[in-house]
Amino acid sequence: MKTEPEKLLKRHRQLVHSDLLKVISHVQRTEGDWIVNTLMVEGCTAPFRFKRKQAYRNIKGQRVNLTYYPVSETVGGVEFEVMNVVRIRVA
Repeated sequence: MKTEPEKLLKRHRQLVHSDLLKVISHVQRTEGDWIVNTLMVEGCTAPFRFKRKQAYRNIKGQRVNLTYYPVSETVGGVEFEVMNVVRIRVA
C-alpha cells in the first residue's frame, strides 16, 4: 500500500517530499481570513509557507515531514524562491 505522500508525488510531478527536516524558525501572521505560517528549516535558505484558517501550534525545534513545491515570488522587483507547503506532519 502506498502512503499519502507517495500518492501525491505520483499524481503531481512538481511536488517534492522531505522527511525529518528540523524547524529553526516558525512565524504566524494574519492575512485576511487566513493565518499564514512561515517556516525556516535547517540547511535551506528558502522559506516554507502554508495557510490555515486557525493558528497552528508552534513547531520551532521540531522535526517535520513536508510535501511542497517551489515557486518564485517578486517583491520590490527582486525575485525570491519560496516553497509552498501542501502537506505538513510533525515527525
